[in-house]
Amino acid sequence: MNRILPFLILIILQPFASGSSPSPRVKTGADLLLEKRPDILRGKRIGLITNQSGRLSSGEYLLDALIAHGIEVTALFGPEHGIRGTEPAGESVPDSVDGKTQIPIFSLYGRIRKPTPAMLKNVDLLLFDIQDVGARFYTYLSTLGLCMEAAAERGIPFVVLDRPNPLGGILTDGPVIPDSLRSFVGMFPLPVIYGLTIGELAAMANGEGWLAGGVRAHLTVIPMEGWTRTMLWRDTGLPWIPPSPNIRRPETALVYPATCYLEATNISEGRGTGDPFHLIGAPFIDGRELAGVLSSEEMHGLRVRDVRFTPSASKFKGVACSGVSMEFTMSDSLRPVRIGLKILCSLKMSYPDSLVVNRRGLARLLGDPEALDLISGGKSPSFIAGRWETALQTYRERSSRYFIYPRK
Repeated sequence: MNRILPFLILIILQPFASGSSPSPRVKTGADLLLEKRPDILRGKRIGLITNQSGRLSSGEYLLDALIAHGIEVTALFGPEHGIRGTEPAGESVPDSVDGKTQIPIFSLYGRIRKPTPAMLKNVDLLLFDIQDVGARFYTYLSTLGLCMEAAAERGIPFVVLDRPNPLGGILTDGPVIPDSLRSFVGMFPLPVIYGLTIGELAAMANGEGWLAGGVRAHLTVIPMEGWTRTMLWRDTGLPWIPPSPNIRRPETALVYPATCYLEATNISEGRGTGDPFHLIGAPFIDGRELAGVLSSEEMHGLRVRDVRFTPSASKFKGVACSGVSMEFTMSDSLRPVRIGLKILCSLKMSYPDSLVVNRRGLARLLGDPEALDLISGGKSPSFIAGRWETALQTYRERSSRYFIYPRK
C-alpha cells in the first residue's frame, strides 16, 4: 500500500477485517466513525453533506445516528436529486428544512453549487457521506470537490466517510478529460471509470492540487474495513440503496458508463422504464439488427437482446421504441466505455439521417472533443479508444499513489 504524504491528507487507518469468510462483510466509514472515532466530532458543529445513501450498514440514517450520539449537526447539504434522492436528474433543488430535526437543508444543486460563507457560519467541520457509482460524470464528485474547496478556503476540517466503489478498485476506462471540457459532469482530470473509492478520490484531488486556486483541504478519510480492490458490490454484504433515482441496482453502475452518452442524443437511455440505462432504443431503431451487430462483435462481458419498450417519461414518452437490453459481466477484459463507443458507431452507421447528437454534450460526457468527428468519419471504436491509452496509463500510475486498500 502506498503512503500519502502527511501534509496532503490525514487518514485514520483501521485494520482490515480478517477471518475465514471468503466474502467478509464490509464496514463503511460511517460505521467506523461512530464505532471507533466519534471523538473527532465532539464539541464541533457539524455540517453534513449527504443524501438517502448516507446510512449505516444497519440501515439507520447517519444523521439520526449522529444525533443519538449527542453530536451537534447544524446544517445539512444535499447534492443533485436532493437530500432524499427523489428529485429528477438535472432539476434544480430548493433549500428546505428537515421536518424531523428542523435543521436547515442547503441545496448544492441549483443556483448555488458551492457552500457559501453564510451557509457555513455555524459549521466547525464538514462531513461527507454519499455513495458514488464510480463514473466521472456522476455529479456527486463535483459536489465533493466544491465542498472541499469551500472548507479549505475557510479553514474548516473536511471528513470523508469512505464507501465501496461499485465497480471495484481495479477497472479504469475512457479518456482523461481535458481542461477545455471541464464542467459539473467532469470537474477533475479523470477517466470515465477511475477505479478509486470516494475517499481515495478526495485524497487524490487534494494531493494533486485539483481544487480551484490550488487550495488544499484539511482532509481526513475514515476508511472502510474489509474492502479490497477486487470487490464488486455483491461481495460487500451491504444493502444497495439507489444513490439516484435511475441507478436502481448495483449492476446499473457497470452499464451506466456505456450508455450515459445517449443522454446527448435523441436515443432513449431507458429513463421512464423499469430498467434505465440497461434499455436503449428509439422508434426508428431495429432492435433485432442492433442486437445482432453488438452480439457479432468481440465485446467481452456484454450480454444483449432485442426488446421493445414504451417510456413513461423523458424521451419518447408514451411512444413504442425498439432497441436492446444489456447486462455486463465483470472481467479483466471488460471495457464499458468502449462498448459505449461501439453503440454510438453502430447507430451512426445504421441511422445517419435519424440519429441526432449534441456535440458539446457528448464531448463533455465522454471527455473527448474529437470523438464525434471520428465516429462520423467511420473510425472504429478501437482506433478512437487507442488515442486515450497514454494518458490513461499515466493516470493509473499516479492514482495508485492514493490507494488505501489492497488488491485482495
